[in-house]
Amino acid sequence: MEEDRKLLLTTKIPVRWGDMDFYGHVNNTVYFRFFEQARVEWIEAMRFPVDPNAGKGPVIINASCTFLIPVNYPATVIVKLYAGEPGRSSVMTWYELFVEDDDRLYADGTAKVVWMDMETGKSVPLPDALREAL
Repeated sequence: MEEDRKLLLTTKIPVRWGDMDFYGHVNNTVYFRFFEQARVEWIEAMRFPVDPNAGKGPVIINASCTFLIPVNYPATVIVKLYAGEPGRSSVMTWYELFVEDDDRLYADGTAKVVWMDMETGKSVPLPDALREAL
């Protein structure tokens, strides 16, 4: 982790049997869901609705994940969400994924969050309260 990243949230998410794929480990797409859940929890904790009818809100313009160790059922994952310096309308977020009772890093990822006007589809400045928290 780079020093300019700020830890914003740590959350625990149970792995479901249906999260696994043919190979017997959590499917790669589910990791993005884990990161998404952490991001939504953080945004809602900041009192911003994650709702397409809210007028303005967060969207993701890119996301990535590096899969380091397979996660298997049963497990509870721990996702740590970090953010960097905010731009005018966006902020970069980073994720670390662990399994409860295991110190090893299982995956890490990123997502660029952009604040957008849902009607026009154009970016707008980040809300002041969000900027201050970052």
